[in-house]
Amino acid sequence: MTHEPQQSQSGAPLTEATRAVDAPQGGITRKGLSAGSVGLIGAIVIGISCIAPAYTLTAALGPTVSEVGTQVPAIILLGFIPMLLVAFGYRELNRRMPDSGTSFTWASRAFGPWIGWLAGWGLIAATILVLSNLAGIAVDFLFLLISQVAANPEIADLAANPFINVVVCLLFMLGATWISYRDMQTTQKVQYWLVGFQVVVLVLFSVAALVGVANGTAFDATPIELSWFNPFAVSDFSALAAGLSLSIFIFWGWDVTLTMNEETKGAETTPGRAATLTVVIIVALYLLISVSLIAFAGVGTGEFGLGNPDIQDNVFFALAGPVLGPLAVLVSIAVLSSSAASLQSTFVSPARTLLAMGHYGALPEKFAKVSPRFFTPGYATIVSAVVASVFYTVMRFVSENVLWDTITTLGMMICFYYGLTAFAAVWYFRKTWFRSVREFFFTLLFPLVGGVILAVLFFTTLIDSMDPDYGSGSHLFGLGLVFILGMVVLLTGIVIMIWQAIKRPAFFRGETLSRASAD
Repeated sequence: MTHEPQQSQSGAPLTEATRAVDAPQGGITRKGLSAGSVGLIGAIVIGISCIAPAYTLTAALGPTVSEVGTQVPAIILLGFIPMLLVAFGYRELNRRMPDSGTSFTWASRAFGPWIGWLAGWGLIAATILVLSNLAGIAVDFLFLLISQVAANPEIADLAANPFINVVVCLLFMLGATWISYRDMQTTQKVQYWLVGFQVVVLVLFSVAALVGVANGTAFDATPIELSWFNPFAVSDFSALAAGLSLSIFIFWGWDVTLTMNEETKGAETTPGRAATLTVVIIVALYLLISVSLIAFAGVGTGEFGLGNPDIQDNVFFALAGPVLGPLAVLVSIAVLSSSAASLQSTFVSPARTLLAMGHYGALPEKFAKVSPRFFTPGYATIVSAVVASVFYTVMRFVSENVLWDTITTLGMMICFYYGLTAFAAVWYFRKTWFRSVREFFFTLLFPLVGGVILAVLFFTTLIDSMDPDYGSGSHLFGLGLVFILGMVVLLTGIVIMIWQAIKRPAFFRGETLSRASAD
């Protein structure tokens, strides 16, 4: 892209990579992405893909049952509430400032460059952590699927070999990077098939479970009750908080619909609408699955009970045979396609956040480069893939417990940057709170409540994770490894931020992206 000479409000010239419209109302410049290439349906599909319902719920359902029993649907609804409230704040910010930097750009506008940079770092750190995990999950389910088809359980054990695991993982990462590097049309075509298949299988799985309950073939038929949806039936607050933390995790990823705003038809309205619809579709799907499987298998510790610790890492795999019989292999394919699809779509968020940070001068100008052929953030995509690949390789050889503890750390990062963005919405619109009933609810009350809930969860997790027994039980110097990893991630971001402030002071002086508020 070429631009006319331009200066910031302070009068300082802006470099080619960081030149931005420094308008009081938060104007932005296009960054060379392919405008209008994603529609509403495409954005929703990519949003569902990033959340990865099949992969996420098969891992989260068992641990949640162990914490709250039959109240899983209530916990899902509780986790849905802050996500929906925060999504409203995202929608209002996007309506005013449709920028691919999302949390980074919006927090910079509301609170200034330092807080904005940390918000961007929270998003990047969270997505890099989950990218590495998704690739690892795809490897596990690939070998599980092959072992099922070949009727040879020993094949599944190959995934435990660190050398085989890492090589196959890197191949998955390479394939996802190649698709993400190409244009958004390629991404959408891949996602339509992968997401469509997993949703169909999940609905079939749930319906078959309910049919099993009705015809008396269920493992431990449990009558569906309204009390399942009552969070007050959970007597222990610690169990409620633990379940809620898991619930927050299973909804994470819908904000990818906002990071595509510069590539979406109707940039001001479509991404926000897609985010809201994505969250609503996911909560409906999760409620259907959780209710049907609890009704079919119960929450006991029997062979197929959801409270059985031996099956909690992969509930769907354990129940696929009893529920679907000869079609059980479809569930493994669905979870594999879910993790593979999410691996590819998750690249969208960090790549576009890095692009925006490079564009506004918060990172080196290389990150602002867009592929001249595909109009995608090519350099940022490759960097994201390399960092995630190196991280996974090192962690896989250090300890599998360490790798899983990083995923627990992910929950803190989600609450951190989602919460900051929600508060950014509240503060940015402070002058318009009382202009109308709509403004009061959508720019003040909803994002404020959502942000406070996430802030409480962040600090609760931070304090709880100091316990040496938290997470995998690994610890250093008497502190839980999850707490140490969380602090390392945040402090690393602060160190890099200070280094960038020394190297690129223009952004940190507010010359390329100034503070602003809605009038």
